[in-house]
Amino acid sequence: MLEKLKKKWKVSNLDLFLIFCVFGITGSTTAYISKAITKWVGVSDAITWSGDWWIGFGLRVGMLIFGYQIIILIVSIPFGQFKFFWNYEKKILRKMRLLKDEPTI
Repeated sequence: MLEKLKKKWKVSNLDLFLIFCVFGITGSTTAYISKAITKWVGVSDAITWSGDWWIGFGLRVGMLIFGYQIIILIVSIPFGQFKFFWNYEKKILRKMRLLKDEPTI
């Protein structure tokens, strides 16, 4: 499985390890920050059907979707993987139709 990823992404063993580190750190950081933001705003973590829960849920989902994309780029810099993750982000933005396809020559 790791060999398939290395071939698909065209990376070395060290790069693959660093990429996994970036994904792991970004996921943990995003979860921590989204929890801190909902706590700071003062919305409930409890799963109830009150208005608070929907606000907290919306903030968390927004942070997980959009904040993750920014945090992954920031975390990739010290690991020397910015180019890999910038290409990854451009691919996602194209799928979301927020970025135009690159012209082919």
